[in-house]
Amino acid sequence: MAFRPLGDRVLVKRVEEEEKTRGGIIIPDTAKEKPQEGEVIATGPGARDESGKVQPLDVKAGDRILFGKWSGTEVKLDGQDLLIMKESDILGVLDADRAAKAA
Repeated sequence: MAFRPLGDRVLVKRVEEEEKTRGGIIIPDTAKEKPQEGEVIATGPGARDESGKVQPLDVKAGDRILFGKWSGTEVKLDGQDLLIMKESDILGVLDADRAAKAA
């Protein structure tokens, strides 16, 4: 994909939720909410401070993140539904080691 976000923007792909609940109930597409978890695909160089110096972002490509329900702008690139959002819309980064241990 030939897309590079500008400034402090981040390109995110939503992580799809499970089709079943833990109890084995299958959730139809019409009842599903959009997930608030995603994977960072690409990042911009960072925001500029008052002196014009670029401040690097805290997230990088490959990070799994949580974001607000209404965060970002939905775009379609190369047939994929993606989100473009500012770094400030990201609530936090999920630690892959801890998530694997909890499962």
